Amino acid sequence: MNDLTPARLRELKRDAALRPYDLAAQLGLSEAALVEAELGHGATRIDPIPGRLIPAVQALGEVMALTRNRSCVIEKIGTYNDFHDGDHAAMTLDPEIDLRIFPRHWVHAFAVQLDTPSGTRRSVQVFDAAGAAVHKVHLRETSDLSAWERLRTDLALPDQHGLSEYAPAPAPEGARIAPDRADALRTEWAAMTDTHQFNTLVRRLKMNRLGAYRLVRAPWARPLAVAASDAMFRALLDQGQQVMLFVGNMGCIQIHSGPVQSLKPMGPWLNVMDARFNLHLRADHVAEVWAVEKPTRRGPALSVEAFDAAGELIWQCFGMRPEKGGDAEGWAALVASLPGVEVPA
Repeated sequence: MNDLTPARLRELKRDAALRPYDLAAQLGLSEAALVEAELGHGATRIDPIPGRLIPAVQALGEVMALTRNRSCVIEKIGTYNDFHDGDHAAMTLDPEIDLRIFPRHWVHAFAVQLDTPSGTRRSVQVFDAAGAAVHKVHLRETSDLSAWERLRTDLALPDQHGLSEYAPAPAPEGARIAPDRADALRTEWAAMTDTHQFNTLVRRLKMNRLGAYRLVRAPWARPLAVAASDAMFRALLDQGQQVMLFVGNMGCIQIHSGPVQSLKPMGPWLNVMDARFNLHLRADHVAEVWAVEKPTRRGPALSVEAFDAAGELIWQCFGMRPEKGGDAEGWAALVASLPGVEVPA
């Protein structure tokens, strides 16, 4: 649309009742393009490199960290601590703000300060090459505003006016299966000693996560009913299980460690609205659920994982290790109780 100038986009954002994610989709734009329209009007283009950005975010103190994919949003309140940088992968290991960061997808970033009827809102927003949101940081009333001003000044990039060229959004990969390598998959799966070996294994065999689950089958992967997604969250609430819940995208994975203390369905959304942890899941997007077991030196790592109709991972949930307060037997019993589906041999 040729009339979608930055000024017109700002006007549409002010009038829209939609969230930026939904407005961008309606307009056929990336979400980053909506943010970029605010350059000179509250938005500052900043360095997206995690090695520079995360230490500046840590100085803000308590904030809300948000990571999303098309079907799920995770929000955690806390402080960015214990940052470990790396060219290919970085991480923060704070008990509340627990992230796995993949820097090559941190391509565009903005510090955004907007005045609204409810007050001034400040955020750091990071996007990938296609302009899809990778990670966001929302300041709170207790955040350090002097650190915010330093972030906006110190990380500002020279070009604060030009508009970016965004790459086309990559098509979903779907399940990638190599049927002729089924025996190798089962043999090497059984020989795993650490869950982190899984990604290397499936890449080497020219498959991906969902493809491997569909091929390996029992005893390592059990297909569950779609209803198992809601059932798992309800069981977590009822039983008080301590879990590790992973939600993310290609550029960032955010982890909640602890219990689920509330569930509030609203239309298609299943919401967790705990004091310092929120989750917003489009339950109607869940198309495939798997119970997965991976052998490790510490014993089996058991997870429940949900995928959308395009084969994209929505969330993963693992029982917390016993030394961290988890109940391995309780988690195994919970997973075993989830409804399964029959798959033709």
